[in-house]
Order: sequence, then C-alpha cells, then structure tokens
Amino acid sequence: MNKTTNSSGSENKFEFPIIQADSGCGCGPSVKNVPNTIPILNQSFVSGSIDTSAGLLPQVSSTLSWQDHWGTIKARLGTFRMDYSIVSGIYALGNPNDKSPVLVTANYKMSFDRLRKALPERDAWILVLDTNGINVWCAAGKGTFGTEELVKRTESSRLKEIVSHRKLILPQLGAPGVAAHVVAKLSGFKVQYGPIRAEDLPDYLDAGSKANEKMRTITFPLKERAVLIPIELNQTLKPFLIMASVLLIISSIIGPAGLWTNASSYGLFAVLSLVGAIAGGAVFNPLLLPYLPGRAFSVKGLSIGIIITLIMLYVRGINMQAWAGRIEPLSWLLIIPAISSYLAMNFTGCSTYTSLSGVKKEMRWALPLQMAALAVGFVTWIGAILIS
Repeated sequence: MNKTTNSSGSENKFEFPIIQADSGCGCGPSVKNVPNTIPILNQSFVSGSIDTSAGLLPQVSSTLSWQDHWGTIKARLGTFRMDYSIVSGIYALGNPNDKSPVLVTANYKMSFDRLRKALPERDAWILVLDTNGINVWCAAGKGTFGTEELVKRTESSRLKEIVSHRKLILPQLGAPGVAAHVVAKLSGFKVQYGPIRAEDLPDYLDAGSKANEKMRTITFPLKERAVLIPIELNQTLKPFLIMASVLLIISSIIGPAGLWTNASSYGLFAVLSLVGAIAGGAVFNPLLLPYLPGRAFSVKGLSIGIIITLIMLYVRGINMQAWAGRIEPLSWLLIIPAISSYLAMNFTGCSTYTSLSGVKKEMRWALPLQMAALAVGFVTWIGAILIS
C-alpha cells in the first residue's frame, strides 16, 4: 500500500499495481494482480465528476483557477517544488466519451496543469502516471515515467473499459523511458508520441495525430531560461546567508583596523563578491547561455564569473603595489568563478543541450576543480587580510 497527499493536505491511500517477471517463456514481464485505482474527487482542482463503466472519475477543466496559478508561482520559487503532485490515475477533461483521445502525463501538477490548459474546449482523457512528483522529461530519465508504470496505470485505471480505441498519446520527451513495443504487448495499447510542447497538441490532434517538424524541434529560448532563475536564487539564499555571515565575522576580527572598519571594507566587499558570483551563475548564465564560450556549463559559468571578478576588482581599486593588494585579487579570481561555475551546472538538468552521460562526465572533472579553487581562494583571502 502506497500513499500520497492531495493539494488540500489530506492523506489518501491507494494501491499500486504490480508487474511480475516472466516465468521463463521468453515473452517478457506480465501484468498480474493489478488492483483498481481511481483518483479521489476532493482534490482542489477537480471541478466535477463523470460516470463511467470504470466508476466515478474526477472531471477537470482547461481553465486554471487562481489556486492553480498561485501553486505554480510557489513551485517556481521553490516553496514546495518537490511536493507539488497530484494523485495518479485517469481524469476526464471536459466531457470525453469512449472515442476521445487518451493523453499521458506525469503527476507533477505543473505538467498536468500545462497539459489541460493547452486544450481549451477539448474533450480528452488524461492518464496521470506516478512519477514521484517529477516532470515528464526528468522522470523519463530517472525511469519513473516508464514502461512499467505506464502498463500498470492503464490496467489499474481500467482504461480498456473507458475507451473503445487502443491508443495512448505520450509527450515526446517521455520517449526515453518507454518501450512502446513492450507496452503494446502487455497492455494492448499502441503508443503514439505527441508534440514536444503541450501548446501544439490542438494542431497535432486536428492533423490526425501527426506532428510536423516544428512540433518535433526542441528549443530553449530566453523566456524558458529566464523562468528558471527565481528557483535557483531561492535555493542559494540559505548558503549565501551562511557564507556572508562567516566572511563578515572573519574579516571583522582579523582585519588590520577596528571591527566596523574591517567589516565595511573587507567584509562588505566579500559579501558583494558573493552576490556577484551568485548573479553570474544563477542569473547571467541562463540569460546569456547561447553566447557564452565553451560547451560545458561549468566553463560557461567560469567565463561569466571571471568577467564579474574583473569588474568588481576594478571598482574596488586595489593597491597592486602592496603584497596584500596582489594576493586579494587572486583570491577573488578563484572564489567568484568557482561559485559561478558551480551554480551554472544546475541548469544541465533542464537544458536541451545536455545528456546524462555528458553531465556525469562534466561533474567528475569540474567539481574537484571548483572545490579546490574555492578552498585556495578562501585561504589566500585570509592571508591577504592578515598581511595588510
């Protein structure tokens, strides 16, 4: 027995079906002992119910409420991004019948909302897979938006009793996790891959479930890159406050002048440098992504970090004649690019430019260098203050 939590906070228990391994006949896994599951009706976004041979099913609208929009804003800001999910199962969009298309998505509510919003005045069935509250693309890579879950969900929702056809329309970005031929063999449903973007679904359906080149082309424009910035900034807030406090305290104590003078000089510049490093990796990097040098995201973050460092050092006006004035710039040339480079790698999971193997390879060489640069930079920064 597994359990999930609906948007109102109440806990709901429901069974997950089981795919058992084949006994040796060479036909692959088989579906057995699959309990029936129906999404609960008292979720806040459910507008009504529709009676089917499989039972009373929740009905939803393509018009999002203010609660839906507010939930999206909070998820974008990272307030409860990892717990923004709905109950899996079959939902009715509008007033579908047995010939209406079946669209498959993840139980990440933002994915669900985006799908239904893209289909105004349309009737369809929405089959929601349990992806642990992860969007389709990421869930396909992790395996939760996959063959096994899809087969289990078609059986547990009694989809064969609801529709007379045997077609499932999946988002194209879910393809890496699904073996269409296995789904057809185990469930009897043929998998069709729809367009990349939910907004293209009306044209796709009107064209007889055929996608054109535009629908198959992945882009990562400025708008989509910029929308990721708030959550990245939110995630850096706590580490920033901790690091800023540490640097302020250290500089105030070991500086050559009085407590407040040290804090306003070395400490304040350190805090501003952290702000610059975060801005480089979490703001300027996604905005300028296509124009920054290098293929690796860490290199892109490094380049913008170096530029920010040089600008800040020029504004600070350090005396390069003294030893302290030579060492301090070196410390920030290590610290700021290292932080900026690290934060830039956070965008590898949402960009269309990367692959899982490439990301792993980049992290293996980039993370040790970033950590080493940060450690050496911190030590040289303390040394510059002590000899000033």
